[in-house]
Amino acid sequence: MRPLTCHPFIGSVAGVAALLPVLSGCASQQKEAAKQYNIVYIMTDDHTAQMMSCYDTRYVETPNLDRIANDGVRFVNSFVANSLSGPSRACMLTGKHSHANGFTDNTTCVFDGSQQTMPKLLQKAGYQTAIIGKWHLESLPTGFDYWEILPGQGDYYNPRFITMENDTIEKKGYLTNLITDMSIDWMENQRDKEKPFCLFIHHKAIHRNWLPELKYLSLYEDKTFPMPENFYDDYEGRPAAAAQEMSVWKDMDIIYDTKMYRKDKETPLKSTYESFIGRLDPEERKQYDAFYEPIIEEFYKKNPQGKELAEWKFQRYMRDYAKVVKTLDDNVGRVLDYLEEKGLMDNTLVVYTSDQGFYMGEHGWFDKRFMYEESMRTPLIMHLPKDFQTRGDIPQLVQNIDYAPTFLDLAGAPIPEDIQGVSLLPLLKGEKPADWRKSLYYHFYEYPAEHMVKRHYGVRTDRYKLIHFYNDIDEWELYDLKEDPTEMHNLFGKPGYEKITEELKQELVKLQKQYQDPIEEKLKEQKK
Repeated sequence: MRPLTCHPFIGSVAGVAALLPVLSGCASQQKEAAKQYNIVYIMTDDHTAQMMSCYDTRYVETPNLDRIANDGVRFVNSFVANSLSGPSRACMLTGKHSHANGFTDNTTCVFDGSQQTMPKLLQKAGYQTAIIGKWHLESLPTGFDYWEILPGQGDYYNPRFITMENDTIEKKGYLTNLITDMSIDWMENQRDKEKPFCLFIHHKAIHRNWLPELKYLSLYEDKTFPMPENFYDDYEGRPAAAAQEMSVWKDMDIIYDTKMYRKDKETPLKSTYESFIGRLDPEERKQYDAFYEPIIEEFYKKNPQGKELAEWKFQRYMRDYAKVVKTLDDNVGRVLDYLEEKGLMDNTLVVYTSDQGFYMGEHGWFDKRFMYEESMRTPLIMHLPKDFQTRGDIPQLVQNIDYAPTFLDLAGAPIPEDIQGVSLLPLLKGEKPADWRKSLYYHFYEYPAEHMVKRHYGVRTDRYKLIHFYNDIDEWELYDLKEDPTEMHNLFGKPGYEKITEELKQELVKLQKQYQDPIEEKLKEQKK
């Protein structure tokens, strides 16, 4: 734009009148360019897409989550880079794969809070940042103007929180409700309302051991959930899958997980369960016991064994999980209602996702970790600000390393070159970039550890998946996701798949070089 003093009409009344619309338009453009949207990021733990009715109608209804999807966008190919709670959170915060951000597993790592993170970069862009709820990165949060987090996994009943003063305090109530209470209070009473904000609402729900809100104890008790067709998977041709310890039948603890508590019954996790329900006050405990005691009595009287026990466990697991989802969905509705009542929805990006997916009996499992679909895939739905007209499904391959550059892009902040994710903003604007990624990289590190899932890395395209299990094993797996969506038939080494195997191996090497993952060099050194 030329300086105003150079405008040919600046010296006349008519000229000034003619110039006013130009000045108004310029001011409007500058205001639009400077506009910064609020971000409300709601993340749950282990909430799989199968248990959201906007993705899958077989199991439960989630009307408030559906509000986001129905009025916004639903990503139908959303995945994580490492299906484990702490590493997934580190990927989200940094926009980098686990080897690059340094937090590869939950058992040996402490998150380096001095490193570059998306919240810190948002602060530099003028945002207020806050995180409330689950942190699970061992160190204390950095890059947040306000935080109040759970110690470790946190407790569902009358939980403790760590405050910014480094005090641990106990709050009365059910955790999912409390996190929402605190989040709404921060938005209403504690933030600077002259600044844009980014609020991270991090729930413990739907994490094991699926303790329901007391008012929903009886919910779903009359429902029989359909079992996955591959519940009794025999893992033929998949030795790593056979070696896991996350079977509903064999590894789900009868007290800790299904609540069949008896003082004379000992299980490895009994004392931990006692500590969880011991947080209930006497009246709450009375209500809790009144519900479970008849179920416990009937269970030990019948004493199911074999497949009968496996299927009994599956139904209890599904019911408890669904009850925890119900409270979560209620609280998502509370956040949406608040934003609507305060007139914030038009200027706010609302994101709902989970730190990874979860097995609801597929392959006979609970938990996550594997690169198989149910745990690598994660739900991702967004309500978009009014300026964005995109609605419906977004099919492109996206990953949780993309959240950081997306939020920075939305804020008008520069995206550092070392961030490995890509901004989703073009997709939110309805664009269809021809050069969008054609594959995703995955790497899981935590072994030996709980559930004994072997270390592995791999590549996923829109149709195929190639996985390499390594460390104490050297096994490859190849799946055609179009013909075998439940990943039951390992095609690696089978006649006719030589070409696609070689292409995927080349793509895998390309991604490892792109993201600078040194695993191949390490494996070569070990073989020398």
